[in-house]
Amino acid sequence: MSHSGLRGTKSADPSPSGDIVGETHWVVNGEISIYLWEKYQIDPTAKPVVVLAHGSTTAGRESFDLQVAGKPSYSLMNFLAREGFDVFAPDIRGFGRSTRPAGHINTQMACDDLGAAVKYVTDLRGIEKVFLLGWSWGTQYAGMFIMSRPDRVARYISYGQMHADSLNIALRRSRIEIYRNHVYLATPESDWRQRFYSMTPEAVNDPEVVEAFVRIAAQVETQTPTGPQLDMVQILPMIHARLMPVATMIIHGEYDDVADPDGLLPFFKQLPHADKRYVMVPRAGHMMHLQEGHRRFQYEVSSFLKTDILL
Repeated sequence: MSHSGLRGTKSADPSPSGDIVGETHWVVNGEISIYLWEKYQIDPTAKPVVVLAHGSTTAGRESFDLQVAGKPSYSLMNFLAREGFDVFAPDIRGFGRSTRPAGHINTQMACDDLGAAVKYVTDLRGIEKVFLLGWSWGTQYAGMFIMSRPDRVARYISYGQMHADSLNIALRRSRIEIYRNHVYLATPESDWRQRFYSMTPEAVNDPEVVEAFVRIAAQVETQTPTGPQLDMVQILPMIHARLMPVATMIIHGEYDDVADPDGLLPFFKQLPHADKRYVMVPRAGHMMHLQEGHRRFQYEVSSFLKTDILL
């Protein structure tokens, strides 16, 4: 694996306070160009670094830095920047602005891209370790990265993690031939919207936030890779708790219909690090960071990442 990086452009974030900065980076991993979006408050230096691993349908920036007019609290990246972190969200190959290969991508490729992004960030900031958060499919390639390089991760948050017997995996398995025959698939706006409302009470969602996400997701992810779906229906489990020796928090929304909480209890028990948490967030589903429970989610994330600082 070859890693090299190019410093990109910088632009001020349009947040009301005006003190959050957004900066674009490009990381070269072999023939793949990885888009890396960064947010920080005023100055990025001498701050703990957080890397966010997106799921199987939307890229990093759209997942974690959603801008909703009059509702600034829904950007996880802005929140963490104000909490004193330097925050990075890569687009894995096939997603967002990164290179879109002609063939199927897989979870090992995503792990390699995440590794390239972490290498770039640690070199850029002169640090040894990062904090890592994985969401949905991101928990798979983030977990694989931890198994291969636990020395690079100080603390890990697994959000919306699936397992082989998750109900949603059975639904995806019924579409396996479609995934095999199409490297990319167009996602209609109705499908983006359904991600919020499936098995989730309407009161958990803010319609303005949902529509803001639908608009940007449909604009950026005109074609979504199917390779992640193939891996999830064919080769789960991809990660093994006993091989992840870092402080870990597993976090779920109470209405998550993709990653049921009880099924991960055996995984949680096998995590070897004594510093571990299992958290359930009310008023939230699989899209927790963009639902009514997002402030509680943000609190739990910040609290866990700051544990060593607060003690």
